Amino acid sequence: MSVLVVILAVSAACCLGLGFVLQQNAAQRAPLRDFLSPRLLLDLMRVPRWLGGLGLMIGGMVLGALALGRGEISLVEPLLATNLLFALALSRRQTRQPLGGQGWAGLALLPGGVTAFIVAGRPHAGSAVTDPLRHWLIIGVMVGVALLLTAYAKRSRLSWGPVLLAVAAGLLYGVQDALTRVSGQRFSAGGWTELFTGWQPYGLLVIGVAGLILVQSAFETAPLRMSLPALTAAEPLAGIACGVGFLGDRLRTDTGALAWEASGLAAIVTGIVLLGMHPAMPSGTVPEQKRDLQPR
Repeated sequence: MSVLVVILAVSAACCLGLGFVLQQNAAQRAPLRDFLSPRLLLDLMRVPRWLGGLGLMIGGMVLGALALGRGEISLVEPLLATNLLFALALSRRQTRQPLGGQGWAGLALLPGGVTAFIVAGRPHAGSAVTDPLRHWLIIGVMVGVALLLTAYAKRSRLSWGPVLLAVAAGLLYGVQDALTRVSGQRFSAGGWTELFTGWQPYGLLVIGVAGLILVQSAFETAPLRMSLPALTAAEPLAGIACGVGFLGDRLRTDTGALAWEASGLAAIVTGIVLLGMHPAMPSGTVPEQKRDLQPR
């Protein structure tokens, strides 16, 4: 396990966590007529705080791409899930809420689960699957489930809709991480010509924009504590599935290792839920009549 990969992944998580909080601060003021529309992004571009959050998010994606270029996705994804620690730190500064038992439990479970999964699984590179059917099958399942969740969320946007949108976005971001890894490999093998003669960079762009619209729509219609845990939990699970499914990542599969890996993933998800639903996370949305996108 490379120390540089860990540093890059944790730095990416820091940028992502801080960026998510700033984006939600701005998106909750967006008019509901922009829900699930590309117009939402155009309107939010007028808000300095959202642009700052977007800049941090892009910085996190770049650092994450560098980490994925040097390490297995099954190693990088759990580390990216720690973005919630940094989101909570900024939210606590804004709300001045104490950690309490829930916060300390989440702080123990999330990094503890990440450590248990990595130590037990020992992610390492293997031979990538060359069968394109496997690629399309796994990616198709992820994108298909995301579309189904989005369709249902559109019908129930003020109840469970934001959670479903966040899960859908997390699935897309997991696929995006996998395509980032593949695009990096193509570039290393043949430069720009090899990169742009494949479909992966174009799929990466489409999925990235779609995921961004889903995330901002979830942030627009619900408090951060409702949307961010679902997003943060879905992304690493989808990324690990892609990594093991067709990118050639290998994990230990003996009984003891599998038990610890499962326990680690369970601890990660539990820690994410505890931290994401902590009272320090912004809990209120601005009434619809006050959603005027005025810069803050």
